[in-house]
Amino acid sequence: MGFSPKPGLDAFVNKILVGDCIAELDKLPAKSVDLIFADPPYYLQLDGELRRPNNSKVNGVEDAWDKFSSFTDYDDFTRAWLTGCRRVLKETGTIWVIGSYHNIYRVGTILQDLGYWFLNDVVWRKTNPMPNFRGRRFTNAHETMLWAARDADQKTYTFNYNAMKALNDDLQMRSDWLLPICNGGERIKNKQGDKAHPTQKPESLLHRVILASSNPGDVVLDPFFGTGTTGAVAKKLGRNWIGIEREDAYIKVARERIKMIDTADDKVLEVSKGKRAEPRVPFGSIVERGLLEPGTTLYAPGQRHSARIRADGTLVCKDATGSIHKIGAHVQGLDACNGWTFWHFKRKGSLHPIDMLRQQVRSEMQ
Repeated sequence: MGFSPKPGLDAFVNKILVGDCIAELDKLPAKSVDLIFADPPYYLQLDGELRRPNNSKVNGVEDAWDKFSSFTDYDDFTRAWLTGCRRVLKETGTIWVIGSYHNIYRVGTILQDLGYWFLNDVVWRKTNPMPNFRGRRFTNAHETMLWAARDADQKTYTFNYNAMKALNDDLQMRSDWLLPICNGGERIKNKQGDKAHPTQKPESLLHRVILASSNPGDVVLDPFFGTGTTGAVAKKLGRNWIGIEREDAYIKVARERIKMIDTADDKVLEVSKGKRAEPRVPFGSIVERGLLEPGTTLYAPGQRHSARIRADGTLVCKDATGSIHKIGAHVQGLDACNGWTFWHFKRKGSLHPIDMLRQQVRSEMQ
């Protein structure tokens, strides 16, 4: 798989940058990464201990990195790291930011203030959320991800629509994703048997994000790397990655984890593409290549209509001439027709759609 990083970026690719995310972002070349996934501190504003009905303590997020003095302090931090992310994001790049009701609306406002353009808000519905033990609120069963382009007028960005449709049993992927939280064998524990990270995200979530909005060889940046879920999934899917993390314990886990990951071969990493992404093949090139000779008769399904191929790739029927599409529409009395699927040629007594020959030429072109 080919990879030509922007000059100066190769020193950072597939490495964990140790330190404060804002300072480390400043070291990266401008407009150099294709995709950003950010799982910032949520600023949960926890007040006192949370206990289960049996009085056992719930291990929430009590780490120093989630503590801020005020909303203003949190907003200033958010604005600084999002500004750094926008500087390093390519003009064709996108960013995903995940959060909960504690922070995601503040993050969303700042994203818009900085010039990002929302593409979707995606709800991650958890199949197995933590219950609300106090019984005073609804169970928090989802988190929200904001997917945004770098600019409002950005015309080009990666969205592998057909791959997402294929992943969803050939149905259009919706913006509510039902996925489990990170638990069981996937949850990384330390030597004491405690969670290595309190908010480790499931690989299934990152698999969908990275598959949807990047291509093999792209550079995926995670400014809050934690135990390296983004890097592990990126490596598995043939993407390059950059992680930023300041906590030594997380860095050690992430390095060991990613070292154990194997990248699939290039053929396996190919994703489904729509027809608009495929090379254009004029019908005339089918004739030029000798796949169908001038004078060959083409047939409609059931041989209800027929037309002959001319040397320039047009068709002629008893009362009209024109393209495969125009003559297909004409013989049916319609305004439009896809000639590639309408017209068929005979081979060994059987009819085959001429689109079969187009796919053959496309395969040669690729």
